Amino acid sequence: MKLAVISDIHGNLEALKKVLADIDSIGIETVVCLGDNIGYGPEPDQVIKLLRSRNIPSLMGNHELGLVDKDSLHGFNPQARRSLLQTEQFLSQESLAYLKTLPVNMFVDDCLLVHGFPPDSVSTYLFQFSRTKLPKIFKKMEYDLCMVGHTHELLLISYTNGRVSTAPLSEGVQTLAAESKYIVNVGSVGQPRDGNDNAKYVIWESETRTLEVRFVPYDIRKTAEKIIALGLQKAHADRLW
Repeated sequence: MKLAVISDIHGNLEALKKVLADIDSIGIETVVCLGDNIGYGPEPDQVIKLLRSRNIPSLMGNHELGLVDKDSLHGFNPQARRSLLQTEQFLSQESLAYLKTLPVNMFVDDCLLVHGFPPDSVSTYLFQFSRTKLPKIFKKMEYDLCMVGHTHELLLISYTNGRVSTAPLSEGVQTLAAESKYIVNVGSVGQPRDGNDNAKYVIWESETRTLEVRFVPYDIRKTAEKIIALGLQKAHADRLW
């Protein structure tokens, strides 16, 4: 089975459409989104509607949680909080109701999927755990592979014989060892923060234990211009490059 995992679209419809076209070109039918479909970007409602029209299940991200549970907004920095409150005005009542139904995690083909940190944290960042704490997390994991989003970066953390190793992920294919456990940070479709402005997503093939990272170019200027035209913060447009 091949599984495409996307995350952190953040209202960037242009990036999402190109990523889905890339997934379609490979012939992958199983796609899951790790959340943060909204916030920052200009077309959150269109992103949600496209995902739902394609029957792509999504998890609860911290940005979705920010609208579902307004108390959680206290955990956002001022820019992100302002962006999310602006985003709310662009969402239909149907989409707002849909956000309340999103699960915090799911299993697909023996892989745990969660937005922030295993097993079910929506808002915890992977980088909040030091290498001295990570072994305890891995020991508790009853699964060999977990995929997370949230940081907008690509990262592979492995646990082998009691030792933790961390390495950045780059474009291409690699095989994951059967005797190891992994946490994969899958990057961002709509607002990458790894020094490369292409949209990012990953493909997991369980039979061969291969992980492929895909870089997909899209019309960044078009998205940036939409952000400015809507009166959203210019910083969110500048951050796309």
